[in-house]
Amino acid sequence: MNTPPAPGRLLLVSIGPGHPDHLTQRAMLALRQADAVIGYKHYIAQIAQLLAAHQEIIGSGMRQELERCATAWKLAQAGRTVALISSGDVGIYGMAGPAFEVLLAAGWSPDSGVVVEVIPGVSAVNACAALVGAPLTHDFCTISLSDLLTPWPVIVKRLEAAASADFVTALYNPKSSKRTTQIEEARRIFLAHRPPATPVAVVMAACREGESITLTDLANMLHCPIDMETTVLIGNTASFIGQGRMVTPRGYTGKYDLERVLHGAS
Repeated sequence: MNTPPAPGRLLLVSIGPGHPDHLTQRAMLALRQADAVIGYKHYIAQIAQLLAAHQEIIGSGMRQELERCATAWKLAQAGRTVALISSGDVGIYGMAGPAFEVLLAAGWSPDSGVVVEVIPGVSAVNACAALVGAPLTHDFCTISLSDLLTPWPVIVKRLEAAASADFVTALYNPKSSKRTTQIEEARRIFLAHRPPATPVAVVMAACREGESITLTDLANMLHCPIDMETTVLIGNTASFIGQGRMVTPRGYTGKYDLERVLHGAS
């Protein structure tokens, strides 16, 4: 009697902001379980010390996301356990989206013989927020300033909406060597809705070598070094900076008697 082939597995693995300390236990286990690891070569290098000699490592360059997904699908179809990695959280500006697009276009379904698991992780916005204090403890949104895949007028519409609604806003992909004016336009939009003194945190290479953290404000944020490895956190009208930490109040101290709490009054 022939034994049916073991089902292939496609593990969509979040590797966090860059340091192995920020991988979840499930992500670590997935990397150990995989016999093939596929990812952007820069991200492969970040986890190189966690990979084993017996594993097939497939790294590729920028703008080859769909090719990586197709390769992962083919290997999983052949019965292999494949880890397709993504920085931060795989479902936040990561590889989970294009992976499912490729899978569904190829005819995948949950009963097709390939098990797909999305493994969440620490996103860049989580890492940056932790480094600067507590800027995201009220409503917030994330907006990528890269117009490679999203038309710039659509991005402007989203910036206008976030700024006017007083969301704390994290700007991803704010500036590159060729794309330099988008961050200036974003700042102009926010200044139309918020005071120049609104707190801003500029975090470069969060939790990685070369990490840089600058606390500033809307008026002066463009004086900070900003590149594609930078996340810019713009506070809302209640955000403040105290003792070198950026904080967005949730509203507790306005609702409850803080002095009573501090002094233990009944």
